[in-house]
Amino acid sequence: MSARNPVMHLDLEWVSKVRVNTQAVLKRAQQIQGCKVAKKQWQAAWLLKAVTCIDLTTLAGDDTPSNVHRLCMKAAQPIRHDLLKSMDMHDKGITTAAVCVYPSRVADAVKSLKAANSSLPVASVATGFPAGQTPLKTRLEEVQMAVKDGASEIDIVINRTLALTGQWAALYDEIRQFREACGDAHMKTILAVGELGTFTNVYKASLVSMMAGSDFIKTSTGKESVNATYPVAIVMVRAIRDYYLRTGHKVGFKPAGGIRTAQESVVWLTLMKEELGDEWLSPYLFRLGASSLLTDIERQIYHYVTGRYPAYHELPMA
Repeated sequence: MSARNPVMHLDLEWVSKVRVNTQAVLKRAQQIQGCKVAKKQWQAAWLLKAVTCIDLTTLAGDDTPSNVHRLCMKAAQPIRHDLLKSMDMHDKGITTAAVCVYPSRVADAVKSLKAANSSLPVASVATGFPAGQTPLKTRLEEVQMAVKDGASEIDIVINRTLALTGQWAALYDEIRQFREACGDAHMKTILAVGELGTFTNVYKASLVSMMAGSDFIKTSTGKESVNATYPVAIVMVRAIRDYYLRTGHKVGFKPAGGIRTAQESVVWLTLMKEELGDEWLSPYLFRLGASSLLTDIERQIYHYVTGRYPAYHELPMA
């Protein structure tokens, strides 16, 4: 991961001045989606880049040690070895960026990765995920438990009530306490943008989260009715850019929820390149939260290598 983003004082004057031009945001999002997509080997290269930025995730009620183990094995070897070999990429150490699980499954994931001799980080969603409506004390304990069990990244979720009612100082204070509970673990802050109402609220929540020491800001839990959309991403990455220009600190971005196709992953990478530059095209500053995306990327790479799409049984499931 990149250098930590330090906690700053809460600049309420900056937050209060925020205004977002909705029409301009929507127009820019359309432009990004209309960008020409690379073909052939260039597309294959973009797709491998996308793989290295995926937080491979399972957040289901029926998670067990065995499906977490399978997820970890897939994260450590995300693309079939023979496909990588035919692209001369088999020795480049291509893995996903991390594995993301519930706090109660962190120990399982750490154990599986250790057994596979993999140094992949384990990320955990904590703080009353996905609603963030449990008492603060419980949410802080959940963070501490996940860290104790070996999570080196924590995806926290903000209390939407505080953002919706404009209680920015209280929101800042909660996030700062989560940051403290994370210890040395990197903190990704989930805004749950589908529940924040306006672009202006999304921008303000992004700023407050960064001031409170978030290393990443993340769109969604994946459990809301609206998750990662391009317009919301434009708002968030511009907040990241403004924050960097004013403070010199780089904060990462993680869209999550509903990202399923290889094509979409290339659009997300294009958005990062155009809005924030090449430096943000790495797992240190960009993550894709996804559970089924990798399957489609591997299908497309199989097609690139062999000229045909694989039968269902030809690719191991994540």
